Amino acid sequence: MNIQDLKQIASALMAGDKGLLAMDESLPTCNKRFAEVGIPLTVEYRRAYRELIVTAPNLGECISGAILFDETIYQATADGVLFVDILKQAGIIPGIKVDAGTVNLAGFPGEKVTEGLDDLRDRLNKYYSLGARFAKWRAVITIGEGIPTDGCIEANTHALARYAALCQEAGLVPIVEPEVLMDGDHTIEQCYEVTGKTIQKLFEQLATQRVNLQGLILKPNMVIAGKDCPKQNWVDEVATATVNCLLESVPAEVAGVAFLSGGQSAEDATAHLQAMNIKFAGKLPWPLTFSFARAIQQPALAIWKGNPENVKAAQQMLYFRASMNNAARRGEYSVDKESAVGK
Repeated sequence: MNIQDLKQIASALMAGDKGLLAMDESLPTCNKRFAEVGIPLTVEYRRAYRELIVTAPNLGECISGAILFDETIYQATADGVLFVDILKQAGIIPGIKVDAGTVNLAGFPGEKVTEGLDDLRDRLNKYYSLGARFAKWRAVITIGEGIPTDGCIEANTHALARYAALCQEAGLVPIVEPEVLMDGDHTIEQCYEVTGKTIQKLFEQLATQRVNLQGLILKPNMVIAGKDCPKQNWVDEVATATVNCLLESVPAEVAGVAFLSGGQSAEDATAHLQAMNIKFAGKLPWPLTFSFARAIQQPALAIWKGNPENVKAAQQMLYFRASMNNAARRGEYSVDKESAVGK
């Protein structure tokens, strides 16, 4: 492990007003989103969609890193140019999702644990040779009656820490993603408590596994009420709760925080990021940016619908949504800007 190289990569991922594009949907997730808009569920349509994304004009102005899926890192354009090479040419650092998804946690009904540690060292070395310079591992924590349990939080954060240590050994910056899901009717106060407890346990485990925090990025959920909660909080309330929770839980040495959107609408995720960067400007030990998937891609996917004639318009929307999040990171986003797409 060369910590200086890891710090340099992490700094580049968090630089300026840019953020990360999570285009690492698993096959079932990608197929589900295709089915919702009537796109055939084939490998060629998945390849064509990812080509649409990586070849979007000027995407490198907005995006510092792109998280790929195992299928995607091997794919190329119709002309035979590898997606990894196109990203590099655009100034975008290629990354890779390396977890193997969630399974039921034995002995803990209603809770999940993420798998993928088996043979991870070999896979990380392979991905590095293919051009990846960072990786991502996602754990999911559900709020419900009697859950999450300490056992679930410990199992997931231990796996995240072991993954992170292996990443750094291989020269890859680990993105650690302990996602407290929006599913349910929990309040923002419950989300605050669970998110804080999970992140604190995560950093205990990272310290135990001797992970260098200067070469690591945290990808947390925002602190927000469950989707079915009768009370949905104002933008400023979500921003304040989220940052206060992080200040209580995240060491200052961490290279940066890149939020997931977690099922929020594109506009809500952007507005929350904006409020955090305005209210806490100059007051935080780490930069705050975005690592969105649906909140950037879904509007473009809805335009494309698998039709080659819609590629240009879909790429314009993709760039537009990314640029809205750049503006939010600068504290310059406004709802008025939402009508400017395509102009």
